[in-house]
Amino acid sequence: MKSILLIGLGGFGNRIACELNDLGHEVMAVDQDEQKVSDVLPYVTNAQIGDSTNPNFLKSLGINNYDVCIVTIANDFQSSLETTSLLKELGARYVVSRAERDVQEKFLLRNGADAVIHPEKQAAKWAAMRYSSDHILDYISIDEENAIYEVEVPDEWEHKSIIEIDIRKKYDINILAFKKNGKMYLSVRPDMILTKDITLMVLGDYKTVQKCFHI
Repeated sequence: MKSILLIGLGGFGNRIACELNDLGHEVMAVDQDEQKVSDVLPYVTNAQIGDSTNPNFLKSLGINNYDVCIVTIANDFQSSLETTSLLKELGARYVVSRAERDVQEKFLLRNGADAVIHPEKQAAKWAAMRYSSDHILDYISIDEENAIYEVEVPDEWEHKSIIEIDIRKKYDINILAFKKNGKMYLSVRPDMILTKDITLMVLGDYKTVQKCFHI
């Protein structure tokens, strides 16, 4: 369990508060809007109404007591940038800030953010990948080149074993797991026979996956 300071309770911030609560973490939530603070109270340990660009207000929160500070202020980049910078100045251990555009990400990293999340960009990339490809059912980015893809078993692989197809050697793709009836199985044996009622979780770069699975 971690102690987390969450600043900014718009739609995205509220959703993070709910997820952190489900994971069992202690959350202090902050926003200037009284209604937003009231809405999130059922999902957090504590909440306060206040201006996160005010150094005295932030000091009163005991910044260095939190394992992670998450800044999800929306539609006010100046406040997000000032809050990020102040958090680091006040001794925050780890600051994660939200960016809405690529240029904002650069400024946030230069001004104290240890990591930047870009929910709109990430969601757009996922949607483009998922709905422009007939055989990709899910997608998790690992870095600029590689990702984990959930893919259907190609017709020519049906009733053949993984070792028979020799996927890793031929395509430089790793099968990490498979799903059947919505359940994930991490034990992938070389002699496993592939059938159409499963999907594969594979790791590789997009061009290789595209070629391998005829996407």
